[in-house]
Amino acid sequence: MKKEIRSFVALGDSFTEGLNDPYRPDEFRGWADRLAGHLDAARPGLLYANLAVRGKLLRQIAEDQVPRAVEMRADLYTISAGGNDMIRPGADPDEMAVVYRDALAALRGTGAEVVVFTGFDPKFRGLNGRASDGRFRGKVATYNLHIRSIADRLGLTVVDLWSMPVLNADPAWHEDRLHLTPEGHSRLALAVAERLGVPVEGDWRAPWPLPSAKTWQDARREDLHWARAYFAPWVQRRLKGISSGDGRAPKRPDLKPL
Repeated sequence: MKKEIRSFVALGDSFTEGLNDPYRPDEFRGWADRLAGHLDAARPGLLYANLAVRGKLLRQIAEDQVPRAVEMRADLYTISAGGNDMIRPGADPDEMAVVYRDALAALRGTGAEVVVFTGFDPKFRGLNGRASDGRFRGKVATYNLHIRSIADRLGLTVVDLWSMPVLNADPAWHEDRLHLTPEGHSRLALAVAERLGVPVEGDWRAPWPLPSAKTWQDARREDLHWARAYFAPWVQRRLKGISSGDGRAPKRPDLKPL
């Protein structure tokens, strides 16, 4: 382990809240909770808070979660922000990077270790058909470059999701095409633990079982189901100006033992 981690605060959106890794009713576990388990196993007595709320935009995370996290003076912060901004039309990765830089500097200014994430490569999955949109992929890549540049300047730890083939494969992704499966979250927790030098059992790089053959008709049925079950509700929320996270509180708002 790079340094002794006695307290850990996770910040972000649905990615860090843990969708879609079911746990208790209306509650998800996710990679951050799983990482906390690895940290606690390595050094019992970990204090852990998870401030992430689904649907939150970058500026909301920076303004609502970061100040609260700074007050906690944790040994470790993880933060992933900007994904919900990116899938909206008009997202500007250059402007987003300015907001993110200040938020990351505030966390790093506490003296804690800070872990940030690049975005996944949308070539392998996406919302609104954008996986095949080269301009959208270019925006994500630009934002990733900003994240790496900020991390270099501030001395942050980067988990490069873009370059992890095992997490860009179908078994890692829920049918909503936005969130990881339980096994995807498990693999990611192992990968983050590895970056932190935390001893764990299991290899996040292990190949997936060979998938069964899928016909063209099967793929189109999946597309239709996705459009009805996930894309249409997303569009309706955008038109109404509401978010999936409206009215939701963080699942672990305070530092406490597991």
